[in-house]
Amino acid sequence: MTGQGISRAQRLRRQRDFQALRENGASRAHPLLVMRAMPNSLPHPRFGFVVSKRVAPLSVTRNRVRRRLREIVRTLGVQDGWDVLLIARRSTADAPFDALQAATSSLARRLRLLAPEGETSRDA
Repeated sequence: MTGQGISRAQRLRRQRDFQALRENGASRAHPLLVMRAMPNSLPHPRFGFVVSKRVAPLSVTRNRVRRRLREIVRTLGVQDGWDVLLIARRSTADAPFDALQAATSSLARRLRLLAPEGETSRDA
């Protein structure tokens, strides 16, 4: 399944990375999502996703929300050198894809994470 989604190197997987973002990351909120970001020393951005049972009681729905968020960040164009955590809210599960995309883009702009127009980090 190469070419789909974000690479393994671009995923936040360790508990300590999630904890560091929760404690030290800059945060912006939207009715659909909360985004936390913190600089890293890597040559690429990394992303983590939190979709709790409170947001979507069924695992099918939680996984669907995660897949949608992964696709959105894949095409977003975040600058290299950032760790980004997306935390879903209750309304996320029922939101249309376009609304999620607009919310994510808005939060990334507010956190100044987007690469300048000609300098996108890896075009997927």
